[in-house]
Amino acid sequence: MNAIIRGKPDNLDAIGERFDRARLARPVFLNSVPKAGTHLIRNIMRMFVARDQHWPGEYIQHALLGRSREAFNPQRPMISWGHMLFSDESAVALRDVRHIVLVRDPYDWVLARTRFYLSDEFQGRLNHIKDGGAAIEDVIMMMILGAHGAVPDLRDVFSMNAVAWLGSSAVIVRYEDIVENLKDLGSRRAEAFFGALLADCGLDLPADWRERVEAGADRRESRTASENLKVTAEVPKVLSDVHKRVVDFHVPGLRALLGYT
Repeated sequence: MNAIIRGKPDNLDAIGERFDRARLARPVFLNSVPKAGTHLIRNIMRMFVARDQHWPGEYIQHALLGRSREAFNPQRPMISWGHMLFSDESAVALRDVRHIVLVRDPYDWVLARTRFYLSDEFQGRLNHIKDGGAAIEDVIMMMILGAHGAVPDLRDVFSMNAVAWLGSSAVIVRYEDIVENLKDLGSRRAEAFFGALLADCGLDLPADWRERVEAGADRRESRTASENLKVTAEVPKVLSDVHKRVVDFHVPGLRALLGYT
């Protein structure tokens, strides 16, 4: 599926210059389920890693792995990000890389995916469903069950981008845990959470970590934050009970496997 993603300019490189950022000893890859909050974790981590160790290329995906291998070169450690599904090739590429996998509650993920596909920022094969072209309830079903030839279903996305990595050395991070700790940055809980996240990336927690996290997490700087998307139809804030039951039917046990109850 070919698509063009548009959005506000990224200003975080300039913002990050305020901080004395550390250097990586090993490559770090911030992997995620698409639409699970990739920009949030990426933008936060950019405030902690030296600018010249940020992967300068595009989001890394399986189809682009051949031209992205330098991101995982242990001789030139970098932090990179993307959506890498599980495969023999990706397992080999990421063998010696510090690997973080970001997941999101499938119930909320369905709505985030719906907002994205209905936004002006997404340009692709589903443009005809925008502006009321398809009822919002039907669009939500497409996000769960897929749209033939255009959108993979929820099971495929989560199976290959999250579940398959559970049995590896990858560290699973939940989007909701990031959000909850952002709301309580003054707490010991938040200090422990972000300290662990940085440690998993091979970094120490600096004294000004709260300022860095706040700078990276500023929603005004995220091109895909919901308030920065121009959505062509009204999307519910909470998934309906019917759609929740469809998710549970389609991927039974997935939420519990990822730590959601």
